[in-house]
Order: sequence, then C-alpha cells, then structure tokens
Amino acid sequence: MLAKLHQKALAASFAILFAGAAAAGQTAQPAVDMGLAAASQGANVTLILKLHNQDQLENLIRQTVTPGNPNYHRFLTTRQFAERFGASDAQIASVQAYLQKQGLRSEVMGSKMAIRVHGTLAQLGQAFGTTIHTYRATDSGRVFHRPATPVAMPTALADTVTVISGLSNERQFISHRIGTPKAVSRTTTFAPQSLQPNLQAAGGNPTATGVPGNYTVGDVANFYDVNPLYDRGVTGKGSTIGIVTLSNFDPADAQAYWDGIGLVTKPHRITQVHVNGGGAMDDGSGETALDVEQSGGMAPKASIIVYDAPNTSGDFVAAFARAVSDNCADSISTSWGLPEIFNFAALNVDGAAMTDTTDVGDLRAFHQVFLEAAVQGQSVFAASGDSGAYDTVRGLGHGDGPGQFSAPLTVDSPASDPFITAAGGTTTPYSYSFRGGPTGAIKRESVWGWDYIQHYFDTNFGPGLVDLFSVGGGGGVSVYWHEPFYQWFTHGIRRSEKRQALVFNDPKAGPTTLLELPGHFHGRNVPDISLNADPETGYLVVSSTDGGVISSIGGTSFVAPQLNGISALLTQSLGHRVGFWNPQVYFLQNVFGYGRYSAFNSVRDGDNWFYYGKPHYTPGAGIGTLDVANLDAFLRAF
Repeated sequence: MLAKLHQKALAASFAILFAGAAAAGQTAQPAVDMGLAAASQGANVTLILKLHNQDQLENLIRQTVTPGNPNYHRFLTTRQFAERFGASDAQIASVQAYLQKQGLRSEVMGSKMAIRVHGTLAQLGQAFGTTIHTYRATDSGRVFHRPATPVAMPTALADTVTVISGLSNERQFISHRIGTPKAVSRTTTFAPQSLQPNLQAAGGNPTATGVPGNYTVGDVANFYDVNPLYDRGVTGKGSTIGIVTLSNFDPADAQAYWDGIGLVTKPHRITQVHVNGGGAMDDGSGETALDVEQSGGMAPKASIIVYDAPNTSGDFVAAFARAVSDNCADSISTSWGLPEIFNFAALNVDGAAMTDTTDVGDLRAFHQVFLEAAVQGQSVFAASGDSGAYDTVRGLGHGDGPGQFSAPLTVDSPASDPFITAAGGTTTPYSYSFRGGPTGAIKRESVWGWDYIQHYFDTNFGPGLVDLFSVGGGGGVSVYWHEPFYQWFTHGIRRSEKRQALVFNDPKAGPTTLLELPGHFHGRNVPDISLNADPETGYLVVSSTDGGVISSIGGTSFVAPQLNGISALLTQSLGHRVGFWNPQVYFLQNVFGYGRYSAFNSVRDGDNWFYYGKPHYTPGAGIGTLDVANLDAFLRAF
C-alpha cells in the first residue's frame, strides 16, 4: 500500500484540510463546523460508473497510437465507446431506479460512464448514507458544505458505481499561473500599457514581440519552429479546441488579445458551456482568458469550446466528463490542479507495492474520463504546476516555522495521470539585474526554477532578502500511478525518493508526521513536454478582471493551452486527430533521440529545485521542448 497515516483518526479531516489550504494559498487552518446544511439547498453530483473490459480498453488505446497497427489512428465515437466499455442498460436502469426512489433527478451521459444527479442536500445525504454539514473556512471566511461522516456506497449501486463525486462544494483547485517577483527587474525596459503588433516581423512571425515578459503566441511560434506549418496554411482550420476551467471569463478579452497582436482569427469561434451552473467571474477568470488566448492564438482558425464549472472537485470531474462525452473537441487542456497527495484520505505503506484501498475517488474518476478521451482520439494536456519539485508548497507554506507544513517531493494532479500529457516549464534565454547590481543571464533554454534568482540575491545582496522556494516548473514522480508503458525504455526516468513525508509543525504540540510517502516507487514521471513558462521570460495577457493588459505572467498554465493549440495545428495537418500524445512522442524521442532533425530539444541546464536539466528525460523538463515542424513531419510520415 501507499503510505501510512500515524493518526488514522485524522486522515479524512486532514485530506479535506489540505485541499482547502491549497485553494486559499495559505497555511492550513481547520474549518469551523456550523452544523447541518440547509436541507433544501440544491446540489449536483456525478456518479462515475465502472468500466467494462478496462484491460481491453487500454490495449486498444495503445493500438491507436502504434504505427503499423491496423487500429493506428482509428478512434472510437462516444457511442462506440459506450457500447464496448460503458455500463449496460440494465445496470444504468438499476442505478436510476434507486436515484428516483430517493427523489433525485438523473441524466446519463452519452458515454454510459457517468450519470449527472441533482437533488437537495437532504436527499443526497440520505441517498449516500451521510450527513452534510456547513463549514466556514477560518482563513478566507468562505462558507461551503461537505459530508460530515464517511459516504457509504448503497448496495444498489455497489456493482456499478465506482466514484460518487460532488457531495462537497469546497473550493479545491489552484490555477497554475504566476507573476514575476516584484523585487526583480530586467535589463530591458517594458511598455506593457498597450499591445503593439509587428514589433519583430524579422523574427519569423509578425505577431511576436521578441521582448521577455511581453512574449506572445508569435514568440512561441518562433521558439519552437511552428512557423513552417503556418507557411503551409496550417492554422487549425477544421479542428476544435476544448478548454476545461473553473472560472468564467469574458470572451471579448481573448478577441482583444488576438486583435491587439495583429492576429487574424476565425470569427465567432468561442462557444461557452456552463457545467453545473458554470464558474464564477472571480480571481481565476484571468486563467480562463489566457487559456483561450494562448490555445486559440496558436491555432487562429480553430473553433474553441470552453467548459467552465464551479471550483470544486465534483464539478471539475463533471466538466471533464462533459467535454469528453460530447466528443466535439479534438484536443483539450486544463491549467488547474491540486497536489496528488491531497487526494489521499487514508494511506498505508507496504514497501513499494500499491493496493487501491485509498480514498482517491477523484483520481479514479479523472482516470476513466482520460481513458475515454484517449480511445476517442482526443489529446488532453494539463499544467504540471508552478511549485517545482515540491508541489504542496504553493498551497501550504513550508519550512520549520510555527504552524507550517514540511515540503515533500510531490507532483500535481490531474497532470500526474498516465493518460494525460503533463506540460512542464522552461526559462528561455534572457538577462536580468536588480537595482544596479551585476547582470545575470540565462544563456540557453533551461529548466524553470527560481533558485537562479534566489542565488543571485543571496550572492549579491545577502541571504534573507527574498524567499522564492520553490517556484518553478512542476515535476517529479507520482506515488499513486505506476510507471506507464511509454516510459519503460526512456533514459532518465526516476523512482520516488526515500524519506519523504508531510509533517505539520504545530507551535504548541510540535511536529506531527501526517503522511509518509513510499520511497523507490516505480511511479509515473512528470512532466512529459515543456515550453517556456518562467514569468521572467513570460507573456502578455488580456484579462478585464485583472485590469486589462498585463505583462510578465507565466506558469505552466501557458504551456498546457499552447500544446493544445499546437495539437489543433497537427490535427489539420494530418487530416485527423492526433490521439494520445505520450506513446507517440516518447517513441520518437527514444528511437530518434535529439539532433537537427529531431522533434525535441533536450533541456540540459537549470533545475526545478531538485531535478536538474539533462541531455535526456528529466523530471525537470520531461523529454524536452518541441520542434513542431519536425514533429509534424514525423507524424505525417507514419
């Protein structure tokens, strides 16, 4: 089994506590139980149904991305998936009969793998054997509801339902975007008040600026050899991009961005699908805006469907399930996530072996949805996080100070799922300085980790002026998902490190070890592919909720939608969907390596505070960055 909670009685409460802290971005504090939730309050729940013949499904996915196989790039429709791998009509009828008896309304998705359920909190609590209470978060004051007692799977559902998702509406996930440290200035002078097109036409793409911190999708095209596709008329025409997000946004922001950099786009291209009422216009709206701007900017003639939902685990699952079951998007990305270990409520350790007795329902729910996407040929991308190799730091705080958590090596979810492409981050070359200090420089593209800035300040101004630990591209080793088949023969794949634990340092009670993580575990390595993500070499964004045009924004939030847009270009170029990226790109890297004609560039410098750049795979940057023109040529050759 995975790991051991020293105090099992605290297991479930700490799992919820961690999630709330991640959303708040502060050191975690217990939420206050305010008693039974309003019985008449409405809520949505998603039931994930057990797959039939999952081994056959995974084998078919491998066949669809194996050149020479009769099923190569022959993908299933949603209906075909439902017939072969979804629940039977009899099973669904039994579940719906139970729900109807409880007074609940239900709707079966076309995949026959998920059922949307709506009712009151009293009805849902009764149906799933729990009581639902209202809580107030002590850090943010936000009020939410969640089960006060463990959920019991009803006998009528046990043989069909694998996950009940959505009984809590606690805010869960953080977006993986970040700005520059305000103390640092570059040697370049910026004028970010307005977008100015055609600043670097000589760079290969007229929409590029060539200015670190003011980069656009045109600069991405220059960096990663996308322009040859544009020169052939490949603009994403005929393809559809999907964005799964947890905040609403103003589509006018995206159009203002494209117009501002002089990009000609398909008109009326954005469709919004508000899942379970949709996301709010809030501090995450800028995330949704940049996702649309970056993906749609890379593929300017592609259509875009934005699936937005409230920021809860159940709604995130529901939004992904809807995007995949609709099967309209050829590629999908998300830039929201949560440390993988926050999904664990009760864990035990048995060497490096795993048994699925943990409360990891959302991990399982996402996994089944991603399996469906893969066999339908939908390429799916997720940001790997912005806390380097220590994914919990951004949410919980770190160090040995009072009321803080330790920082074990961790990865982000859903990026850690083996059937999604995890998007990591790099720093492209630039120079920097601070208040007359010496000039520093990143001389070639490097793994993104702000320890290079930390070192600059510690060396030139003395330690203690800034604390940038552990900002950088997310990466490491999953302690839940096994090493997938496409990483078996990849040089540089790592196992989990020993002596990793989540420890809470209480100012009165002292340190308490909450969670011990398994060492030497053969886990899924993250990320898969990286692109520029350092805010110091970051981007322009238009977000009305953030004040309009802003600069020096970065994070792996940019890389996931950029890969999404690139996948849309490849879809047009190939004349069909690309399918699940990972087996294809790892095969190309393993067989053809790096070099002038490779589809990849190795990232040999930098680190994400633990994993260093290497001339092969590294959990700092995956298999490296892309040469999109070469990747396109390889895929068209098969």
